[in-house]
Amino acid sequence: MRDDPFDGNRRPDPRWGAHSAYPDDYLSQAATAVPPPDSPGGTGQPEPGYTSNLPVVRKKRRWGRIIVRAMAACVVLFVILVGWLAITAPLSKSLQPPTPPSVTLLAADGTPIARRGATVDKPVDASKLPKYVPQAFIAIEDRRFYSHWGVDPWGIMRAMAHNVMAGGVREGGSTITQQLAKNAFLDSDRTAGRKLREALIAFWLEAWLSKNDILSRYLSNVYFGDNVYGLRAASLHYFNVEPEHLSVSQAAMLAGLVKAPSKLAPTGNLRGAQDREKVVLGAMIAAGFLTKDQADVRLASLRVRPVAELPDGTYFADWVLPEARDTQGDLSQETKVVTTLEPRLQKAAERAVRRAGLRQAQVAIVAMRPDGRVVAMVGGKDYKTSPFNRATQARRQPGSTFKLFVYLAAMRAGMTPDDMVEDEPITIAGWSPKNSDGRYEGQITLRRAFQKSSNVAAARLIQKVGVDNVIKAARDLGISTPIPHEASIALGTSTVSLLELTSAFAAIAGDGYPVSARGIEATEGKPWYSNIVGGPRSLGGNVRDEMLDLLSSSTDGGTGRQAALSVPTYGKTGTTQDNRDALFVGFAKDLVVGVWVGNDDNTPNAGLSGGGIPARVWKDFMQNALGIAPPPPPAVPEAVDDNATDGDEDGTTIDPGTGPLPVEGNISGLGVNLQVKRDGTLRLSPAPDPGDRPPRPPNPDDGR
Repeated sequence: MRDDPFDGNRRPDPRWGAHSAYPDDYLSQAATAVPPPDSPGGTGQPEPGYTSNLPVVRKKRRWGRIIVRAMAACVVLFVILVGWLAITAPLSKSLQPPTPPSVTLLAADGTPIARRGATVDKPVDASKLPKYVPQAFIAIEDRRFYSHWGVDPWGIMRAMAHNVMAGGVREGGSTITQQLAKNAFLDSDRTAGRKLREALIAFWLEAWLSKNDILSRYLSNVYFGDNVYGLRAASLHYFNVEPEHLSVSQAAMLAGLVKAPSKLAPTGNLRGAQDREKVVLGAMIAAGFLTKDQADVRLASLRVRPVAELPDGTYFADWVLPEARDTQGDLSQETKVVTTLEPRLQKAAERAVRRAGLRQAQVAIVAMRPDGRVVAMVGGKDYKTSPFNRATQARRQPGSTFKLFVYLAAMRAGMTPDDMVEDEPITIAGWSPKNSDGRYEGQITLRRAFQKSSNVAAARLIQKVGVDNVIKAARDLGISTPIPHEASIALGTSTVSLLELTSAFAAIAGDGYPVSARGIEATEGKPWYSNIVGGPRSLGGNVRDEMLDLLSSSTDGGTGRQAALSVPTYGKTGTTQDNRDALFVGFAKDLVVGVWVGNDDNTPNAGLSGGGIPARVWKDFMQNALGIAPPPPPAVPEAVDDNATDGDEDGTTIDPGTGPLPVEGNISGLGVNLQVKRDGTLRLSPAPDPGDRPPRPPNPDDGR
């Protein structure tokens, strides 16, 4: 016989309460989970006499637990929402304009040279403005601004009613707080999801900011047309007055622009802006901000602030803008960045390009100080036609200008300009360079080899000092582009930008390497350890003096003589295979300049050479930049073969006709001409009448 677990004689267990012998859970399981016992024999039928009429135990609902869990879920959801808003909608962002801010680039003397982005200005404080200024915006945009919590239900209902009557969307119900949320954090779509996020952010702003803060931030970044953002920028743009001094009519006109700034901008639609101004004045009367007498004012008229037109794009501006943004960090208003550009030198560079007489060929000029400050830059003949910057973006072969690094490696190895080198044909691992004129002088000094730009001498030097040391010299002076590990680099077969090549010559001029070209004036000093780790290093010993000796020989009767100035001049010519590229890079006084001429499609230019047009453009610019007169005609020049040319990598003739020109002149009072022949002898001849002199034949380099 089974023991009845529900025997009424059994005493209740005090652990389960006074009215039950077993816990509710147990009874519930007994009633629902325990199957009836099988009958004898395992037939699957209930045992005879078994009954399932057990007491029905109903489980109590724990409303308290449900409420606690719901509250906990709300707290978690609130924390998540607060975290999401803190990350995606930081309060600081509500002070920023909804478009990239404006950056105005200034020359070294403070002259504006270019502007990028929208016109913005300093934020305004609504509490410091005349009362009628913020009231104009409140009256037309959000009359219950001071009474709602970010969303105005009455305003939404009113807008819906007006839109239904108008048969379309004619009016919005967004509050000023919602507009700030949309402008600062969201896009301009009209989806329900965006409106929900807008409402959430509006509540968020109302919870953390005062009404004055919200209104100030709204006025500081709202759009007023003409690419102008913020009340201060708009006041100055349209009326040439600070917002603290706006009149009632001016404030009403600006408030009216917010509805449709592009359409109502008074510079293009003055009548429409004035009509909207009347609507705002009426709204201010209806809101009680103005009396009828106070609103009876003359409609605002424009006094557009005179602003000098600045180019949005120039070669220098394109190059320096990323550096300007990095230097300034997070830009939240119009920022003025002082650059290193010197307007006088920039104009001189542009004039030199115009006077070069180039036809289809392009040109690039970089001028910098020995410390790397770029003071002038031309990236092509016409920015509007082609904004591609050939001074910074193009990678072309430098030709014989690369010999700078070959000879630097030789000077570092202990050689001097007076050491001898064999100017005779040579073959290195199957490579057989030739001098461009096919002539060889045997044993010559390094100075003479550099002066005539001997290809075979450069090949012998790189074989002697090693390719690794030449590459190291180039790397030390700032060349970052790939350099193949082969002897032919001595003739400039690797590519490089004109900016980097000019920086390398600046390292020689300033006796410090590497030189980093920069376009922004340094705003703060470098840390004390910068000179210990990665600071500039001197060439050391007599190396710089020896390099100056070599560089001066090029302009003193060598391949770069057409660049010679009346002051000590240092430089090197470069011409690549088939006259595709021609360069002259050099320095005088405190100015380092590189000039490149060539075709964008890398096609040949017959007769083009580094000692021709690039040298003349370089000289033209330097004479104007340094304010120096042309040099006097030289005395009897050093004997240099008139076919001596600038070398290239395969020995083709690349600098024809750059030998010393005969010196001619009229001997005063004698009526005869003096001519110094190439062999050094003098020739006297009667001076013809100037009117009978035949025209000078054109130079084959002119116009190329």
